[in-house]
Amino acid sequence: MKKRKWLSVLLSCIFAITMLAGCAGNEPGGENNAAPKEDYSIKIGGSSTLAPIIAQCADNFTEEFKTWDKVDASLPEEPIVIFVSTGGSGFGLKSAIDGTFDFGMVSKTLKDEEKEQFAEGSITQLGSDVLVIGVNSANPVAQVKPDLTTEELVAIFSGQIKNWQELDPALPKRPIVVAVRDLGGGASEVFDSAVMKGTPISDEALQIPSMGALAGKIMDNADTIGYVSSGLVNQNPDKIKPLSVDGIAPTLENINSGAYKIGRPLLLVSKDTPDNMEQKFLDYLLSEKGLKVVEDLGYVPVIP
Repeated sequence: MKKRKWLSVLLSCIFAITMLAGCAGNEPGGENNAAPKEDYSIKIGGSSTLAPIIAQCADNFTEEFKTWDKVDASLPEEPIVIFVSTGGSGFGLKSAIDGTFDFGMVSKTLKDEEKEQFAEGSITQLGSDVLVIGVNSANPVAQVKPDLTTEELVAIFSGQIKNWQELDPALPKRPIVVAVRDLGGGASEVFDSAVMKGTPISDEALQIPSMGALAGKIMDNADTIGYVSSGLVNQNPDKIKPLSVDGIAPTLENINSGAYKIGRPLLLVSKDTPDNMEQKFLDYLLSEKGLKVVEDLGYVPVIP
């Protein structure tokens, strides 16, 4: 999707939230106490990994149908408006529960207590994301030591191994820059469960607020190592080099077979049962057109 389209989606979302906040401040009986106009928009927020997929699909869906009656004749002749906002998986869960958004975007395996909160609504998986151990393409580690053990990863991310030469004598004696997602988010939970298993991340590690920014840090600094969404690695093959873990490379075959285990589902959750309008967009996301976007952006689409 063109950058200006993505920017337009974000700006529209910010504007919409501002307007909603302003409307909530009107006192009953005031001059603005008119009957509210029925809302025909869909609001979606959460995971920065899932956001580009949903934004691309929303853009395609809007361009194809224009108004809701073109999607389903029982729906009104109102423009299709779908807002997409990022903020992380935790934000997606909270916002779906408190009703800020119709759907929350979540990139992690839900705990049983989290699933229970959506028992009256819906949990829809669009695909899977793999967290790839990525380094800058200029880093010689990709040639000298392209395969790391889980134990080596724990030592690097916990700060026990602080420079590349400590990892392998053939590597330069330069400090390792560790980059992770903000602790407590979906990606950090996946990495802790699959790799760290409770060992704390180094206090010196850079906590990055979005997966796109984390990938950017790796691309900007030759000594950075971090876990990156497979989609971003696939979109930047000349700038980010993936490393194998315990002899298993993050290939599509190994991902689908389950051999590569540092992964997470891509989910949309809603507190209530989707209405007709929302269900039509969910159906589109799970259609051949929607799942092609998942695949085109480098992720593994769910099997219909």
